[in-house]
Amino acid sequence: MSRLPKIERFKNEVESKYQIFNGIFMTLPFDQISNTGGLLPLFHELCVSGYEKGKNPTEIVQYFFERYMRDTEEKERETMLFKFIQYIERQVVLFDAIEDAAFSKVNNLDGRGTLRSIKEEAVELDKTEELAAYLKEFKVRPVLTAHPTQFYPGAVLGILNDLGQAIKANQIQEVKLLLSQLGKTPFFNKEKPTPFDEAISLIWYLENVFYNAMGNIYDYLKTHIENPEEFKNQIVEIGFWPGGDRDGNPFVTTEITLDVAKRLRATLFRNYYRDVRKLRRRLTFKGVEEQLAVIESMCYKAIFETEVLDFTPEDLIHKLTSIRTLVFQDHNSLFLDQIDSFIHKVELFGFHFATLDIRQDSSAHDTVFDEILAFSKVQLPSNYNDLSEKEKINVLSQVEGSVDPNEYNDEYTQRTLSSIYAIKNIQERNGEKGCNRYIISNTQMASHIMEVYAMLRLCNMTQPKIDVVPLFETVPDLVNAPSVMRSLYENENYRSHVQRRGDTQNIMLGFSDGTKDGGYLMANWAIYKAKEALTSVSREFGISIVFFDGRGGPPARGGGQTHQFYASMGTKIEAKHIQLTIQGQTISSKFGTLESCQYNLEQMISSGVSNAVYASDANDFSPSDQATMDQLADTSYKAYTDFKAHPQFLSYLEKMSTLKYYAKTNIGSRPSKRAGSAELRFKDLRAIPFVGSWSQLKQNVPGFYGVGTALETMDKAGNWEQAQSLYKNNKFFRTLLDNSMMSLTKSFFGLTAYMEHDAVYGSFWKLIYEEYERSKKYMLMISGMNSLMENELAGRASIQARENIVLPLLTIQQYALKMVQDIQAQKESKNMETYERMVTRSLYGNINASRNSA
Repeated sequence: MSRLPKIERFKNEVESKYQIFNGIFMTLPFDQISNTGGLLPLFHELCVSGYEKGKNPTEIVQYFFERYMRDTEEKERETMLFKFIQYIERQVVLFDAIEDAAFSKVNNLDGRGTLRSIKEEAVELDKTEELAAYLKEFKVRPVLTAHPTQFYPGAVLGILNDLGQAIKANQIQEVKLLLSQLGKTPFFNKEKPTPFDEAISLIWYLENVFYNAMGNIYDYLKTHIENPEEFKNQIVEIGFWPGGDRDGNPFVTTEITLDVAKRLRATLFRNYYRDVRKLRRRLTFKGVEEQLAVIESMCYKAIFETEVLDFTPEDLIHKLTSIRTLVFQDHNSLFLDQIDSFIHKVELFGFHFATLDIRQDSSAHDTVFDEILAFSKVQLPSNYNDLSEKEKINVLSQVEGSVDPNEYNDEYTQRTLSSIYAIKNIQERNGEKGCNRYIISNTQMASHIMEVYAMLRLCNMTQPKIDVVPLFETVPDLVNAPSVMRSLYENENYRSHVQRRGDTQNIMLGFSDGTKDGGYLMANWAIYKAKEALTSVSREFGISIVFFDGRGGPPARGGGQTHQFYASMGTKIEAKHIQLTIQGQTISSKFGTLESCQYNLEQMISSGVSNAVYASDANDFSPSDQATMDQLADTSYKAYTDFKAHPQFLSYLEKMSTLKYYAKTNIGSRPSKRAGSAELRFKDLRAIPFVGSWSQLKQNVPGFYGVGTALETMDKAGNWEQAQSLYKNNKFFRTLLDNSMMSLTKSFFGLTAYMEHDAVYGSFWKLIYEEYERSKKYMLMISGMNSLMENELAGRASIQARENIVLPLLTIQQYALKMVQDIQAQKESKNMETYERMVTRSLYGNINASRNSA
């Protein structure tokens, strides 16, 4: 490991190499227009100098045409812009590959936050016993979602992986070949992927990355923890949403859910089969080889079997353990570590590989219950919908009967009920861990949870082995969450269900929609307070709570640096589990290679240990700091809600951003809005297109809006010392501001400065810009930094390098948007389709370049 500072290692291993390989890429003849590679750097220079001089995107593009393409037709000019888009998309892939290849050199794989570091710190602090006890019950679960925030097709992902390997090995000729292949490989999906397609894409990461990374972590712990034979905790689990997430996605069917579960099991056995083949090459001993041959045959057959297998994970472990005993007793313990490693993987993954979650919106269940009430033999009071909330809970907790999805004419009801039967089917084939959670989006009241509990029992599961998981999303719902859960815990039947589930209640808290609803500061603080209150009420009833965070990717979606966030939770928040959604570019950036995956999983484990074992009560808020945080959050919330209520808020997004183009990109199976209404309504907006549209504008509003106003208000009221005290004392608040700084760093208002003079939206643009400047000023002031992300120089350098690559792409996008607006104003259709296609195509590279946002 180099002793150079991280920023220097980044410059040497990433920035310098990118300049070299990009120079090669720009000269490759993959393009029919020979001078594209020569003209793009000139266009890039014009963009940089143009914005410095206050030029707008249209002026920059027109000047480029006049200077370098004066004697060309309009069609040729448009073609050149499309070619620029293609080049820049591939430059982003090249940068990704170089960063992946340099991961182990830029990051210290044995440094702070790794398993080795955790162990050494425990020895130093004389806390080895506490560490061992904590690791025996602590769990980490990243949940892979299909949310489309990265647009690389499978073929491009394959090239990205191969390119990283070639760069790492300095195979220049191979890099040139792969760059040529990349140049001719399409990035654009002509058809929307199905949910099954999305699942296949993510299963690639399970098969090629997580399988080995998780195995390595488990091997290390079983070797280095005290009394390893007592360590039975599968410390890392994987959750999986593609194929099970029905919320707003009409294309997820029961058949797809079952097919995804089958593919997960088949892929796992393909990995098991490979491992057994490797073992057979080493364990060629008498009495051992024959037993391994039997296991190999079992695993091979299981790859293709779609029904219930005739053996269990326990059977497989028993056979492997008998082999281990034989090798230990008769064959000098040769290759014992390899046998142990395989046993550990079977302990980790069973027959399920990943746990498939089912998710649906509460409003869908209301519709289903109306159908059940009208057409079923189930005994429900005829006045069910008129009952009080308490009466509904009581009725639902005791409901009896059985429902058949085929009894109903309504397709929605059929699909909802059949999805519950699918859970039972998956558990029979893949084991209980194959699918054991039903998540209810938009949970607002206890009856939303009890409706699902009742449906589980009505689908022939009198004692369901399934966790009913509420998802509290908006700020009001988060405030109400503790009273909702109390009313459930007080219900005898539901409390018995929780007891059967190990006295554990899973609760999901949604950052993405919370940020969209209440702004950055309030959303995060409301979730923190909800966690404290939910922990308190659960402990009161003897229930251990598992928090599942819908953290998304970038800070604007409630994400940000994961390690610091979880390391900042206090003792008043249950923290025996860390569960969070991982999506899109965050999957490839954090978990795309074996090294980065293992490193980031270890960082998650470390953050839990740091908070629970080492920090103890140091992260708890003092009463005065909590009062300051309340004040800041309330002020920020008012600023954001006032902004959201501005009469031009929705029309600005609709007319001036890329919002409506997300639906045209064919990047994901799910529709871009919840409802099919022609009119744009805030409540129908999905968080990804909402946040993504601000990101494409380089305004990143959801990641900072209201923070500057809140800090300024404290300053002007003479309370700045309280704000400074909060920043100094509290890791959670510092982490929030660090993440918000990332959103500010990725903003660039020079791109849209022309909007200040727009007759309709000029004052609205200025409102956003002033809050950006205010937030930047006060975040630097409270942190004592001279520039944004001064404490994370390598991260800032990565962001700046990516933003620099896509600057011409952003310029082309804004130029095309302005052309569309002008054509619409003139009520002409001339070239409208061309410019709209230009906007859509430019979405790809801009989003892909943001992979370092979480």
